[in-house]
Amino acid sequence: MNHHNQELFHRHPKNPILTAADWPYPINSVFNPGATLMPDGTTLLLCRVEDRRGHSHLCVARSVNGVDNWKVDPKPTMPADPVHFPEELWGIEDPRITFVPELEKFAIVYTAYSADGPGIALAMTKDFVSFERLGLIMQPEDKDGTLLPRRIDGQWVLIHRPVNSTGAHMWVSYSPDLRNWGNPKLMLEARKGAWWDANKIGLSPPPIETPRGWLVIYHGVRKTASSSLYRLGLALFDLKTPERCIRRGSEWIFGPQEDYELNGDVDDAVFPCGYTIGSDGDSMKIYYGAADSSIALATASVRELLDWLDHH
Repeated sequence: MNHHNQELFHRHPKNPILTAADWPYPINSVFNPGATLMPDGTTLLLCRVEDRRGHSHLCVARSVNGVDNWKVDPKPTMPADPVHFPEELWGIEDPRITFVPELEKFAIVYTAYSADGPGIALAMTKDFVSFERLGLIMQPEDKDGTLLPRRIDGQWVLIHRPVNSTGAHMWVSYSPDLRNWGNPKLMLEARKGAWWDANKIGLSPPPIETPRGWLVIYHGVRKTASSSLYRLGLALFDLKTPERCIRRGSEWIFGPQEDYELNGDVDDAVFPCGYTIGSDGDSMKIYYGAADSSIALATASVRELLDWLDHH
């Protein structure tokens, strides 16, 4: 296999697959969707929708094949609820969905935004129609959170990205009850200097469970003269101790290059929050926000990602 300039993510020819024009009500933009397969095989995207005020809410789009003929909910599926949850005053953003077999529910970890800054909130649902909010589980400033699908040693596991004086790194925290979180452990540190992932990194979609470990697609942000460049890299973590990094790729594997990724409300950004994996356990559809303006699709192979990590 040729590892030189091997394309790991293949953009879909129909990109972008969802834009503001597909929405049944007036919006500014749609991007950064969480994704899951429903029991009937339908692909469900929980999209971040930004309204004309600049505030975001979440709205569901469903497709039989995960590519086209999307059915979008006629009104916001999960609007912000600042009356009961003041941390959502300025909207809710960037959902990541994990199905939790033990609870027979989907966990949605999302960013709640208010004057205090972005914090991490958790909601549960069975059907993406009604939602049980558990409120803020990580205080600002913290974002890029996701729940692992099962307990480890009796504890629930949250990956998140707090910001402090040392920069923005990925952490793991543990909880006995999904409400009280503690025991934070550093999972992956942003590199220093000229690296593509220096100073600021964060989880992109939820980790992919493989026999070799949790495969993590993460984003690195490089400040340039004109913008912040969002690109993706790979790392692998131990299944039993998810804060233990087994392997980390040295190069980025996917970055903005198409017009719809380079130009938008936030230029130079590819930002996946969700994927689905086919019945073969290998073929992935990765759904990403492009330039904070539309939703695009790329396909990949879990096997190829692991193989690339072995060589880089």
